[in-house]
Amino acid sequence: MTSKQRAYLKGIAMTTEPVLHIGKSSLTPELTTAVEEALEARELIKITVLKNCLDDGKSIAEILSERTHSEVVQVIGKKIVLYRQAKDEKKRKIALPVQ
Repeated sequence: MTSKQRAYLKGIAMTTEPVLHIGKSSLTPELTTAVEEALEARELIKITVLKNCLDDGKSIAEILSERTHSEVVQVIGKKIVLYRQAKDEKKRKIALPVQ
């Protein structure tokens, strides 16, 4: 992903609300499944890490992106933004700028 594409996705993410919240149980198989489903439906999702979660946002973002085959757009404090392009062209909602 180029810096131009990342900047474009960050701009979209600024106006979106968090879809998921990660609490004290941190990363569970159910959470990973929920992230997978959200990425398939939306392509770009924002996740909030709650205060009672002991893990930091960057490590959670790295693990989630690895498990879901997505890309970390940004991590700011307790907010994570992930992106994965839809496999089916008809389901694609976000058109990234060309390199």
